[in-house]
Amino acid sequence: MFLKFLKLEFKSFFRGSSVGVNLFMKVLRILGILYFTGCFAGGAFIAFFLVQKEMQQDPLKIISKFMVVLWAVDLILKYLFQQMPTQNIKPFLTLNISKRTLVNYTLIKTFLSPFSWMNSVFFLTFSGICLFNGYGIVETVAWLTGISLLLYLNNFINILFNNKENIAIGAGIVIAALAGLTYYNVIPLLDYSEKLFYSLYTKPYFIVIPIVMFAGLWSICYKYVYKEFYLDQGLEAKKTFGKTENIAFLNKYGAIGSFINNDIKMLRRNKVTKGILIGSFMFIFYGLLMFTSSIYKTPYMMMFMGLFVTGGFQFLFGQRVPSFDSSYYPLMMTLNVPYKEYLKAKWWLMNIVTAVSMVVALFYAVISWELYVTFFAAGLYNIGVNSQFTLWSGAFTKAQIDLNSKEKVMGQKNSFNMKSILLMIPKMLLPMAVFGVSKYFFGMTAAVISIAVLGLIGFLFREKIFDIIVNIYKSEKYSTLEAFKSKN
Repeated sequence: MFLKFLKLEFKSFFRGSSVGVNLFMKVLRILGILYFTGCFAGGAFIAFFLVQKEMQQDPLKIISKFMVVLWAVDLILKYLFQQMPTQNIKPFLTLNISKRTLVNYTLIKTFLSPFSWMNSVFFLTFSGICLFNGYGIVETVAWLTGISLLLYLNNFINILFNNKENIAIGAGIVIAALAGLTYYNVIPLLDYSEKLFYSLYTKPYFIVIPIVMFAGLWSICYKYVYKEFYLDQGLEAKKTFGKTENIAFLNKYGAIGSFINNDIKMLRRNKVTKGILIGSFMFIFYGLLMFTSSIYKTPYMMMFMGLFVTGGFQFLFGQRVPSFDSSYYPLMMTLNVPYKEYLKAKWWLMNIVTAVSMVVALFYAVISWELYVTFFAAGLYNIGVNSQFTLWSGAFTKAQIDLNSKEKVMGQKNSFNMKSILLMIPKMLLPMAVFGVSKYFFGMTAAVISIAVLGLIGFLFREKIFDIIVNIYKSEKYSTLEAFKSKN
């Protein structure tokens, strides 16, 4: 039966009106998977020989020491990006197929996601290197099996707490608190991790513990999914009573104020948009990467970081402008909606958040005033130039977004467009080049002024640029409507 399910999914891939684009996106995805697979495999070699040759320590102990960190990161990534593959299962619920079989297939399918098995490439390669360098066969296999099972437990944890945001927030606070206590040496969590995970190697019979945990969580997860596995219950979109919310002072700004009001409500109410807000906040700390490598301290990369630190919300929200309204976009197009005011509302909202990000990023001044001034200049460029180019690229992003699910737009067939990629040149490469060259030849002050001037020029000519963007949205109107109505 499992093979039949896989065969049906394979057939569904080659049906529909967008087979060519689907195939192209699949090829890109496969290439991406192969790339990261190579990175994980290569990382195993680097981790082993770097620790052994440079640090003169046991690589297995060092990996075991940081396993608790890897486990937490794996859990967070799965919670943010991985979801239950229920959409392709729903049609089978009306057929004479055992629900037990469907539930087991759904659970097994979660392990086929790259988020589940990609880290296994690292540990398989690392274990192979260990065996080649004289580590015990039984001990290494026990360690590998135990580590893999403990990481796969995250699949079950993700399923059990996927829609329980309060528990997720609580778990996030606990993880952050433990990380802080470990960083300041209050709790030797890394030492505990080393003893715990390295014991799988020194005492192979401890493998019984992760096996029992895996079997127990599988049973609990199976019962949980089985209980909720109904079209009118667990798999149905949850309905909540709506609350009337209104930010009164925005109404005095006419249509623009009303659109901003609606967007703020959308950002506060839905899972996808809440994820956008969280992601935007996390982007503010992107500049801390400068401590990981000297390459980030170059003027070009400092400007690159600054664009993301101040423009995280802009990039995550702006380039999906019509997609967020995909559920009612066809209705909007039947009404007398002022297109320019609709886009201006998005523009103002993005720039308000960008301005707030520039203020929040002030803590970078503690590291270096030059760093913060660079980020401030990047923020000005985001407000004056990138905000409009981001809306421009949004016209070509036609992926449907279900606001009540955690499904991501990245990777969908309509999210890829060559025009959007070409627009990355003025959005990213131009400010990096201008800032880097200006600083090299004329100094920091000239570099900041040059970026600020570009932002000011974009801001002054915004009306002309908006006219161009509105015409592009209108020219893409019918293809956008077709994409939003398509279910394939």
